[in-house]
Formats: sequence, structure tokens, C-alpha cells
Amino acid sequence: MSTSTLSQQKMPAKAAAAATQPTTAHSPRKAALASWIGSAVEYYDFFIYGTAAALVFGKIFFPSFDPVAATVAAFATFGVGYVTRPIGAVLLGHIGDRYGRKKVLTFTLLLMGVSTFTVGLLPTYGQIGIAAPVMLVILRMLQGVSAAGEQAGANSMTLEHAPSHRRAFFTSFTLSGTQAGLILATLVFLPISALPEDQLLSWGWRIPFFLSAIVVLVGIWVRRTLPETPAFEQEKSHQKAKLPLAVLLRDHKKNLARVIFAAQISVVSTIFSVFTLSYAVNTMHIARATMLTVLILANVVALAAIPAFAALSDRIGRKPVFIFGALGSACLIWPYLWCISQANIPLIFVFGLLLSGVVYSAANGIWPSLYGEMFNTQVRLSGMAIGTQIGFALGGFAPTISAAILGDGVHGWMPVAIFVSATSIISAISVATARETYRTPMSELGKS
Repeated sequence: MSTSTLSQQKMPAKAAAAATQPTTAHSPRKAALASWIGSAVEYYDFFIYGTAAALVFGKIFFPSFDPVAATVAAFATFGVGYVTRPIGAVLLGHIGDRYGRKKVLTFTLLLMGVSTFTVGLLPTYGQIGIAAPVMLVILRMLQGVSAAGEQAGANSMTLEHAPSHRRAFFTSFTLSGTQAGLILATLVFLPISALPEDQLLSWGWRIPFFLSAIVVLVGIWVRRTLPETPAFEQEKSHQKAKLPLAVLLRDHKKNLARVIFAAQISVVSTIFSVFTLSYAVNTMHIARATMLTVLILANVVALAAIPAFAALSDRIGRKPVFIFGALGSACLIWPYLWCISQANIPLIFVFGLLLSGVVYSAANGIWPSLYGEMFNTQVRLSGMAIGTQIGFALGGFAPTISAAILGDGVHGWMPVAIFVSATSIISAISVATARETYRTPMSELGKS
């Protein structure tokens, strides 16, 4: 019996099939669709919390004697979800790199759905006192664990199914799904925000959290038949690291650090979707419906812009597209915050759509492929999950930091603009030092 025959007998059946059969034509599309829907479901849950934190939680979960302090505290509970993301990244990254991407993606949907639905059941501070915000924080932490594995798992799944010359385009659907989740979350809150204040604070805010049960079931139904990736199945035929984290820290330290610093671009997203919503409504007294409409329209534009920029990066490279998005965001945050401080509604729409809908989409649509291509299959999910979630932690606390440094008067927004610009520039510098990978074969990714 030949050596090749013996090796094929030792190889697991699924791995042997993946090693000898090409990916079917529909697999990349199916993986992209499953990632899009799964991310939309996951981030619907994640973003309804952010919207509720901006509009409601400071009033019902914290003492009302100091509105500013209550707002900061509500934003802090939003940020807590990012504290547990690195923990979830280590745990779920290990599971995904050892046992498969699909297992992680099923678990993350279930965890996010249960924790989000339970938020809608919570009593308020006025009903049970300090226990209410404590339970809120615990559930937010569970959301963070779920979100840590979702994006990295979906990105790895789609990247490893995609054809080599269109990896960014197919992988970008994960982020398009994230935008769709934000749109859905905002659309649900739009009619609820029009309720009288007493009804909004008593029962209206709970409805979006209860609806999460429906969207989670949809996501699980879509993902149920998605196959494991060919790259992972082939990796199973070789000797796998028992601890992918150890391999990651030993062989991929530089790229892990690059992802951590590049992921600070997420500050733009949380400032736009959470902090500016609160600043406009609670400080400048702009109508809730107006700002929620800005969020919806910006993300509708992003649905088209994200895959367009990703396709462009498949032609000219990842780095120039990402850097354009990061530096452009550093510039556009200034006129956007100025427009809010002046309550100039037409310009709020113009610069809001330019900032979040167009320019930020250049970086946002590219990072799934850019970061994923920095690592090999053996540690890809761990590298993406841990790197992004440590970097995203700053984005999670960005609304809290911004609420604390926001000044008084017409120029009070400037410290926030400086903060956003600084983190965006750091992201651009980090990516500028990375290797360009848009033409690198899958088997060569992650090699120095």
C-alpha cells in the first residue's frame, strides 16, 4: 500500500473530501449570505442596547438626581460589553480554530438572543434599586462575549470560502450585515421613540428586546446547512496546535498588534451611532426622530458603499482603501459635530451620510479581509477575534469618554473631535505598516 494511500486513510473523511474537491460555485455566495444574515441578527441585538443606552437607560436604571452622571453611567454599561469581548475572543477563538467555525457561529447567536431578550424583562432602578443596573451589566457582558466570536467567526468562514481574487468583496458582507442590523434596530426604535415619555420609559423600550427572539430564530435557520470551510477541513488533516493562542502569540505578535491598533477605527462607529445621538437629543434638543433618521440613512448608504469599497480593494489593494477611510473619518468628524452643535439639520444629514455612510465604509468594509489575511488558517479566528476585540474595547468606551470630556458652550464638542481624529490616525498608521495581501494565495497568508 502506497504512502499516499495510507495518509488518505488516516485523513478524516471530511478533510479528505475538502482536500480533493474544489469549492462548489455556490459556497462563497451561501457563506456570504449566512454571514450577512447572522451578523444582522447579532448586531440588531447589540445595537438596540446602544440606542436604549442613549435614549432610555440613564433615566430608568440609574438615580435621576444628576442627569449627566446618569448618562455617563448608561454609556458605561454599553462599554462593559466591550470589556468581556477579549475574554470571549480567547475562548471562542480557541474553539473556532480547534473545532470549527460553524460551532462558534451557532453558539454566538444563541447567547446573544437569550441575553438580549432577558434585558427586556429587567425591572428598573425604581422597582428594585441597585440590583437593576447590576443585572443589566451582567447581561451586557454576555452580549460582549457573543459579539467577540460572531464577527471573527463569520469573517473567517466567508474569507475561507471566497475565491482568491474576490476575498474582500465576499467577506465584506459580514459588515454589510452589521449595518443592516443597525438599520433594523434603529427602525424598530423609530416609532417607539415617538411614544409619550411615560410610555417609552415604562414599557415601550422593552419591545425591541423582545423582538430579538424572532430575528435570532431566523439567523439559526439560515446557518443550519452551511458547510465548514475548505481551508479549515484541509487544516484538520495536518497536525493542529493544541493551543492556537500560544502559536498566535509566538509567531504572529506583530500582526496581532497591528490589528489591535487598527481596530481603534471602531471609535468612529460608536461615536456616530451612540454618543452623537445622545448629544444631539439630550444636549442640543434635536428631535429623536431626526437623529434616528440620520442613522438609518447613513447605514442604508453604507449597505452599498461597503461592498463597493471591498471590490475596489480586490483591484488596487487593502491598504490604500482602509487608509482613505480612516483619514477621511478623522477629517469629517469635525464638520459633523459642528453641525450638531449648531442644530443645522440639513448639514447634519449631509455630513452624517458622508462620514458614516461613505467614507467610514471604506475602512469598515475592508477590515474583515485585511485583518483575516494577516493570519494563517491555524490561528485566523483567534487572531481576528483577540486583535479586534482588544482594539474595539476603546470604541466601546468611546461614548463614555466623550460624555466625560464634552465641554460647555458652542465649542464643547471639540475635545470629542480630537479624540476621534487621534484614534483614526493611529488606525491608519498601523495599517500602513502592514504587508499588502490582496494578491497573496490563501496558503501563503500569515507568513512573514
